[in-house]
Amino acid sequence: MAAPGEALTPSGYITHHLTNLSVGDGGFWTVHIDSLVFSVLTGMAFLWLFRSVAKKATSGVPGKLQCFVEIMVEFVDTNVKDTFHGRNPLIAPLALTIFCWIFLMNTMDLVPIDFLPYPAEHWLGIPYLKVVPTADVNITMAMALGVFALMIYYSIKVKGLGGFAKELALHPFNHPVMIPFNLLLEVVSLLAKPISLGMRLFGNMFAGEVVFILIAALMPWWAQWLGSVPWAIFHILVITIQAFVFMMLTIVYLSQAHEDNH
Repeated sequence: MAAPGEALTPSGYITHHLTNLSVGDGGFWTVHIDSLVFSVLTGMAFLWLFRSVAKKATSGVPGKLQCFVEIMVEFVDTNVKDTFHGRNPLIAPLALTIFCWIFLMNTMDLVPIDFLPYPAEHWLGIPYLKVVPTADVNITMAMALGVFALMIYYSIKVKGLGGFAKELALHPFNHPVMIPFNLLLEVVSLLAKPISLGMRLFGNMFAGEVVFILIAALMPWWAQWLGSVPWAIFHILVITIQAFVFMMLTIVYLSQAHEDNH
């Protein structure tokens, strides 16, 4: 950490803050505890906030928090109505959850770099702590794979297994000879959706986190938070846009899954 009296080089400082608290052998089954904990905490914060507002909602003059929640719900509902062309009561709640949850996880990037890792290491003995879940590719790809599973499920449910297979085999060229070529194109296109969905969010948030760490590493510990303010102000836009893009792509992909072209 960049604390007084510590002989930690800038490269060591950066490496330290880019290391997850994990259990496992470093392979496929390695679990990043810090990413899981903060993703669960932000998810619980979202559920608690919206549930408490719903319980206290009034038809009279609403409070500021109720107004904010109502604006969020209306914003998401409008985007779902404009983009999703099927009928499914799951889509709007799913879109709202995705947007708010990702936004809260992204917002953890605005927490000063040493604000949580420093006390965790020196007071609790936790050597590593990354507090931005969406800067961990495991979290973003897990969410993307969840969306992918819904895409496959609704594609088969709406079109039938045969209809879904025909969509892959007979598009874009509706001829038996072209089936191998069609399958290659469609399978690659299908798999590209969750990969791009998860990697886009991860790449943007990881890059933002690296910039914060670089600023902190090149400044004295007592000035690093102040030096991060200009980037933090700009990063608020990135945080919001990335949550919005993930939500909109989810709506678009699920809308495509509900379209029966056969």
